[in-house]
Amino acid sequence: MASSNPPDSPAAYHFTRTLADETATLAFGAEIAAILHPGLIIFLSGNLGAGKTTLARGILRGLGYQGKVKSPTYNLIELYKISRLYFYHFDFYRFNDPIEWEEAGFREYFNANSVCLVEWPEKAGSLLPKADLQFIFHITDTQRKVEIQAHTEAGRRCLKRWKALRAL
Repeated sequence: MASSNPPDSPAAYHFTRTLADETATLAFGAEIAAILHPGLIIFLSGNLGAGKTTLARGILRGLGYQGKVKSPTYNLIELYKISRLYFYHFDFYRFNDPIEWEEAGFREYFNANSVCLVEWPEKAGSLLPKADLQFIFHITDTQRKVEIQAHTEAGRRCLKRWKALRAL
């Protein structure tokens, strides 16, 4: 659901999606998988239990990954190699100081050959590269709403493609 902003305005690349339950979140993740390509950085923000890891699982299923998808809360990172794509799933919830990201040596993972999906990006502060796409989860009484924002030209192209695929 896009607003009625001009097609090239920044607001035209800001959507909100309602997710009724886990099944809807997984299906939405599969939709998002169709627009991903190497070099993207994706941030997932929201409270504990908001659906961030479920969305990651849906994306991975949409990319064809059939194995177990674990939350990387304790490991900080889970790597999934899907065909020729390196998909890095980070979770920085346990960071106490943004410098921990730098000390962990994660910078090398953020490159043109991988997709990096980051839960709790705010815990790494300004040390992370800029997100192409950001998904911000909000919990209401009966459902979840997710804001989808594009912060780069690559992110805008992804959302434009997503919008076109949804129109089919």
